[in-house]
Parts: sequence; structure tokens; C-alpha cells
Amino acid sequence: MTGYLLKNCAAVAVDEGKGPVVHRNVDLLTKGPAIQAIGENLGATALAAGTTVQDATGWFVYPGLVNTHHHFFQCFVRNRADLDWTKLSVIAWLDRIYPIFSQLNEECFYHSSVTAMAEMIKHGGTTAFDHQYNFPQHAGKRLIDRQFEAADLFGMRFHAGRGGNTLPKSEGSTIPDEMLETTDEFIADCARLIDTYHDTSPFSMRQVVVAPCQPVNCYRETFVESVALARDRGVMMHTHVGEGESPVIQARHGMRTVDYLEELGFAGPDAFYAHCWELTHDELKTMAASGTGVAHCPEPVYLVGAEVTDIPAMAAFGLRIGIGCDGAASNDNSNLMHCLHSAYMLQCLVSSTRAHPVPRPVDFLGYSTAGGASLLGRADIGRLAPGMAADLFAIDTRRMDYVGTRHDPLSLIPRVGIGMATDMTMINGRIVWQKGEFAGLDEAKLFADAEAALATVEF
Repeated sequence: MTGYLLKNCAAVAVDEGKGPVVHRNVDLLTKGPAIQAIGENLGATALAAGTTVQDATGWFVYPGLVNTHHHFFQCFVRNRADLDWTKLSVIAWLDRIYPIFSQLNEECFYHSSVTAMAEMIKHGGTTAFDHQYNFPQHAGKRLIDRQFEAADLFGMRFHAGRGGNTLPKSEGSTIPDEMLETTDEFIADCARLIDTYHDTSPFSMRQVVVAPCQPVNCYRETFVESVALARDRGVMMHTHVGEGESPVIQARHGMRTVDYLEELGFAGPDAFYAHCWELTHDELKTMAASGTGVAHCPEPVYLVGAEVTDIPAMAAFGLRIGIGCDGAASNDNSNLMHCLHSAYMLQCLVSSTRAHPVPRPVDFLGYSTAGGASLLGRADIGRLAPGMAADLFAIDTRRMDYVGTRHDPLSLIPRVGIGMATDMTMINGRIVWQKGEFAGLDEAKLFADAEAALATVEF
């Protein structure tokens, strides 16, 4: 069985279950998919056959980042002036963007997933959750199958959120008819994907989440059936909540979104919501009491212009918190490390308006690692400790960029920010990115193939 000895790491963010602490000048030993040991002079004794020794002098080693909300397919609409939030109202923007989304074919979904995963891995992402809610009728039902194919290409740990929209635009949704499914279609494909891909074994690389897009774009029965399927199959549930839709849900159902989902049973330790920026403190307490988690996506705040999510209150009330990139339509990158820096800085920006103090920088590192693992229902990822998955990334800090910062490795990413790719990213004990290259892959070809797929979309 192969493994790696990372020799003489300058710092390792070790977490035995009580939060990360820094271990200086230590080695880290992996065996197969797992971390075997972290300590001094691990190479002094005979190493197992197949162990590769890697000089890690100057490296800060962190647990791999766990993305908890994204829409990979939106990578094909990045950096477009004609889709600028600041020039269009939200309704006008949706009317403009959804017809573009509805054009995408199966190859577009595959190559946009490759694009997002590549950027994520380069910046320390080792587990990706994607909320794929766009199923144009012409594109067929094998879109998430192709996402698993993309994940296999890189060796990325992938949780697929099988989303969907069932409410017609004529009845109040924002979804064009080309992107609609029936509840029966949606539930049947969720069941197919669970049966085909969902793996609950230790260090699983593939899992499925039942994830209807959002309450405003789905019939009530869609959520009722989602809960029944997820609970029957023992999988997680996810949806969008608290991004301005609560007044609409109030008008339709006589209650705001959090209470509506609580009533339907779409809440609990097996559920997590994206965004939640408009929620009241009472609604956050309701979520905390049920164990429902939140995937905080900080960077859309810049473009959407919405209020900054009250992370201090969420932390004070005991909510489980993860960090997500969100889709490229409202965040033009798939760099979770960048999002981690934004998450902390945005909270500092509005700290004087909050009733609770801003969590420490190290807490934001925790949200993007162990916190994300908790949202996805994983106890085997998100921390660096013996027996945990060997998901990690390394930054060689022997550069001018890090002069004056190296005394506090745990705050480095949230406070200072990292503008470059990692020096190494490892997933499940396998190095997938090092020295500017993906293991066994030709990035130039990946780029050309993705650009060719993009060229089929009309803007």
C-alpha cells in the first residue's frame, strides 16, 4: 500500500476533535487513504514499502477545504459585462440568465464541472458539494453522472446535490419551462443516483444529496417527497433558504421559509441550507434547535448587494456552519480559499452593527474544513489527525508574500488571504496537484476542450 512521508513540515494544523492547533517542525505520514501519524522524526524508523518521502521544509499543511454550496454549470457565464448585477434588477437578471442556462447540453455540464473542480483543487479544495438544479429537457438525465466522471478524472471527493425545479413560471417561479421537471421525474432520478453512486463506506469518494432547488420554485409535494426519499435512503438534504424569498413563501403558505420547511420535515441534522442572509434571530435559533446547518456563501454579497449574513449570531446560537463558493453567476470564481478570506473580512466590515462578536479567524478555517464535513454528514474528513482521510494541502511559506505572517498559521488564510495556488493538494492519500500540474492530466487539453464546449452557448 502506497503512502507519503511529508518530512519536516514547518507547521501542521492538527485537529484531534477539539479544534485545530499548530504542531511545528513535524512529519506527517499517510498510508493508503488515511493519515497514519503526525509527529517528530517519523522517518527515523523503517517506513512501509511504497512510502514516498517528500521534503516539506517551509510548508504549512492544512486540512483540505470542504465546499458546501456551488453550481458548477454556471462557470460558463463568468465575467460577462452584459450579465452585470449592477446594471439589472434581480428579476431582469433572472429573466436574462435562465434562458442561457437552459441552452446547456450534456458536454457543457461535464466541462463546466471539470473547470470548477480544477480551480477548487488548485486552491486547496478536496471535497466538493455541487447543487446541480439545471436539467434542460434536451440535455437528458445523465448530467450528474457526468459530474461524477469529472470528479473521477481529478480524484476529487464529490457530493452531488441532485437539484430540480417543478413549479412553472406561470404559477410564480422564475424557471423557464425548458428547465422544469415533474416531482415524479425528480424523485425517480434522485433514487437512481443514490442506488448507483451513494457510498457510505469510510473515505467514500461519492455521495448523493437530495436537493430540490428552492421552495419558491417547487411545489410543496416536491419537498414532501424529498424528505420521504432522503429519510428512507439515509442521505442528506439541501436547498436554498433565506435569500429574499421568505415574503413570497409567507404569501403562499402563511409562514416564512424556515417554519415552512420545519413543518414539512425538511430540517434537522441531515439537512443544510444555503445562504440564510435574511433570517431573523428567532429563525436561526429554530434551525439551531433542530440541528439544521447553513452553507454560508460570502462572495455573492459583493455582487448581489444583499446584507452580510449574520455569522456571529449563527455561531453564538450554535448552528453548524460551512463555507461555499456559490455558483459563478454570483461569484466569478471557484476558489474556496478566497471565499474563506472574504467571509472573515466581511464580518469585520459590519462588526459594529452586530449583537455578537466576530468569530476568530481560526473559526473561519474551521467552518471551511470540519464545519463543512459536518454539514455533509462526514466524520472522516475535515481534520488532520491519525485515522482521518489524507485530504490536505500545503503552502510553501518561504516567499516574500509571507514575511511577518508565519507566527500564526491558523489565521493566515482568513486574515491575510492566499493569492496563489497551493504547492501541493492531496485527496484520499493521493497527490492530485503539485508544482503547478495536475497528476497525469494535460491542463492545456482540459482548457481547450472546455473552451470548445463553451463556444456552443449563445449569449
